[in-house]
Amino acid sequence: MTPERRDDGSAAASVTAVISTLHSKVDEVTAQTQRVLMDEIADLRGDAQLVQLMRDNVAANIDTVFSAIRHGIPVEHVEAPTAALEYARRLAQRDVSANALVRAYRIGHQVVLNILLQEVRDSELDAQRQLDVFDEILGVTFRYIDWITQQVLGVYQNEYDRWQQSRNRMQAAGVRGVLENDDEIDIDAASIALRYPLRRVHLALVLWCAESGDQDELTTMERYVHQCAAALDAHDGALFVSADRLTAWAWIPVDPEHSALPPVPDDSPLRVAAGRPLPGVAGFRRSHRQAQLARAVLIAAGSPSGRPVSAAEPGLLLAGLAGGDLGEARAWVAEVLGPLATAGAGEERLRETLRVFLRAGSSFKAAAGELHLHFNSVKYRVQRATARRGRPITDDRLDVEVALLLCHWFGAAVLTP
Repeated sequence: MTPERRDDGSAAASVTAVISTLHSKVDEVTAQTQRVLMDEIADLRGDAQLVQLMRDNVAANIDTVFSAIRHGIPVEHVEAPTAALEYARRLAQRDVSANALVRAYRIGHQVVLNILLQEVRDSELDAQRQLDVFDEILGVTFRYIDWITQQVLGVYQNEYDRWQQSRNRMQAAGVRGVLENDDEIDIDAASIALRYPLRRVHLALVLWCAESGDQDELTTMERYVHQCAAALDAHDGALFVSADRLTAWAWIPVDPEHSALPPVPDDSPLRVAAGRPLPGVAGFRRSHRQAQLARAVLIAAGSPSGRPVSAAEPGLLLAGLAGGDLGEARAWVAEVLGPLATAGAGEERLRETLRVFLRAGSSFKAAAGELHLHFNSVKYRVQRATARRGRPITDDRLDVEVALLLCHWFGAAVLTP
């Protein structure tokens, strides 16, 4: 029966007649809509299971909105189709963007509207009634799309957050398994599980922040790791896991020759310690342990936030090993350096000059170049430092170098007030 013959004189009856005619073709409408979505949105081209769920989602939405129009059901009283909610959850679990989900509803709406428009044109209704019918259909379908996208986006976001938290926990457990298991592991299987290339050269980072009221410390840390990965041209991507709310671990696959980290913003509470770039699973573990040791030095020294500190910096790891007991370290430094271990700007300049001089092989010229001082200035400061110590450095030079190293890295923590 044509819409004209079923028309009782009202636009609503004509709308019902048009929708009833098209409802018998719902499988065809569903198939056409799905084809367009697959062509237009590459992210939706999943496996057979996901494609079938997409079809069920499209069919359920078309059937729901057609029923609402036919029976005059207010859109706000319509329940979201189960298939639509499940499809949103499945996309969230597969890291398909929310934007792809919203585009699917907009494009699908356009496809169905074009089919409806053609159905109205093919009807025996007069031109004015066709306009009235399509205007009614347009209004209902737009309200439905607005309503349903709110519903599915809410479900998508909840599932995405839940899924990310679950996956982060699993990833963190996998990382701890690699770090704590010294036995041989299946490198390829572990790489797939962690979504990180364990056969590469790894630069490990330990990041931490002081607690703030913003409660977005992990976001700050993860953003910095992504900046590092981009700066180091790490196409395989970095691995980031949270150790707790204020601490995170990261690994970046790098070229060992180009592993300098970008600076931390001056106003950032972020602090960063890095290991050396090392290869394979053993390097993954060792670089992390180095970063942890570097962090322990910075925390013990009470260093303010600032530039990233690397375990590759001369003497840092030795300081970390020697500074396990700061009380004993402080007493030993005082025994070795005497009054030169006293806190103060003058003594600090003398200690730093003597440290660089000894590291440079007792070369006044080399030390002057590194310190950007005149040759005679370096010579004068070395003599002053030796005099301040109270005895020459020839007999226990190694002890002096280590003591100066501890002063350099730990600062006031090992100095005499």
